[in-house]
Amino acid sequence: MALEIKVPTVGESITEVTLVKWLKKDGDYLERDEVIAELESEKATFEINAEQAGVLKTLAKEGDTLKIGDIACSIDTDAAKPATNNEPPSISNQQAPPAPAPAEVKPAEEQKPVTDAPVSEIKATPVAAAIIADKKVDTKTITPSGDGGKIMKQDVMAALQNPGRVPGAPMFSRNDRPEKMSNLRKTISRRLVEAKNTTAMLTTFNEVDMSRIMELRKLYKETFTKTHGVGLGFMSFFTKACTFALQEWPSVNAYIDGENIVYHNYCDISIAVSAPKGLVVPVIRNAESLSMAEIEKKVIELAGKAKESKLTIEEMTGGTFTITNGGVFGSMMSTPIINLPQSAILGMHNIIERPMAVNGQVVIKPMMYVALSYDHRIIDGRESVSFLVRVKTLLENPELLLFGKDPIKSLLEL
Repeated sequence: MALEIKVPTVGESITEVTLVKWLKKDGDYLERDEVIAELESEKATFEINAEQAGVLKTLAKEGDTLKIGDIACSIDTDAAKPATNNEPPSISNQQAPPAPAPAEVKPAEEQKPVTDAPVSEIKATPVAAAIIADKKVDTKTITPSGDGGKIMKQDVMAALQNPGRVPGAPMFSRNDRPEKMSNLRKTISRRLVEAKNTTAMLTTFNEVDMSRIMELRKLYKETFTKTHGVGLGFMSFFTKACTFALQEWPSVNAYIDGENIVYHNYCDISIAVSAPKGLVVPVIRNAESLSMAEIEKKVIELAGKAKESKLTIEEMTGGTFTITNGGVFGSMMSTPIINLPQSAILGMHNIIERPMAVNGQVVIKPMMYVALSYDHRIIDGRESVSFLVRVKTLLENPELLLFGKDPIKSLLEL
């Protein structure tokens, strides 16, 4: 009996997927629930499994676009499982393995170490050889142009001026390489254009003195790791600060639905992650209720799934606010684009030591620029600036993250 394996329904709005890779070959025997292939929708990558044991018959090819319900492959459930003999031979039948033959010892003059040829043995002009020896140029990167493969002076200079160039390859190329756009990249492109065209997006900037956070990380990093089994990064501080600020400025945590504004009494923080197939934004649910360690664990979990293309659609939908960290790539300042249907996104950047004026004195401080892009249709300038200032205050005084305000004032209920 041939059991047809169809493309499953993976979301209400998804009508087609791409067959990325067959994990089993045509004719392989499959066990029940064994993973057969990897599919990619416009939102996530997922797998299809063998519903019954049997022999696989592939019907679609890698790279094919399949509709929901299309037959991807079939399984011959009547096929017999191939016999395998993995049992070790009985002790009585075991024979002692033959003793290894002694290694052949070559005469000393035949045992030549595998090393690069000395400069004196290189086929090059005297000037070229001198430059090679002085600059320690790898001769494998030099393309000889002299008679009989002799290296000339200009060959060495060309290698020095163009390090990393493959010998023999043209200096300039006019080749084009068309590549089919993935469903995920199509979705990213469509959503970014939609965000740009449908929102009144503005960006406000500020800068954060990261001294206190860096001191705390240096002081407690090892203890934190031993206690919680996860490192203490910057993302937990920023996530925690944003959850307090979002609750104080609810419009930043809201979105427009037709003629209504939908406010959230929870903070589902989307974390922008650069995955192999494009940018994805998995969500940390109820981040306002999580501890620093729980946030760090969730960030590592979601980032790991993103890099392995294992995120589910549920893990990437429903965020109320996004944080993106361009600083990991060296970005000093940027204007992040809103992740629809959300109304705001916070951009982190790299930390740079800069001279700052403190009480009339010039002091070197580790500073980070932060940017808040927001939809001006729902968030006014006062709210956006106040939100970012509140985030700045919480980050520069991380002890406030415990209660959201000064511990003494909290104690005195002021």
